[in-house]
Amino acid sequence: MFEIGPLFAKALVLTGSAIGAGLALFPGVGPGIGQGYAAGKGAEAVARQPESQDVIVRTMLLGQAVAETTGIYGLFIALALLFFNPLIGYLGL
Repeated sequence: MFEIGPLFAKALVLTGSAIGAGLALFPGVGPGIGQGYAAGKGAEAVARQPESQDVIVRTMLLGQAVAETTGIYGLFIALALLFFNPLIGYLGL
């Protein structure tokens, strides 16, 4: 029967963590597209109604801050998998 050694197990966990960290960064694509779209629409709205610039910019920035949280969560998960790596503790090495 094939037995997994501790070095192979650690390499397997680190490989899975690196792949997971890469996949965790994909949610950063959506906020980038959404924020660019919101900024464009905000600029169009200000061009149509310059007197409402304060309200439009405030609302746009609030929406962009909320949209960015998804990307920040993904970045946090990726950094945790790469540097903190809680999965290594389960190997008992």
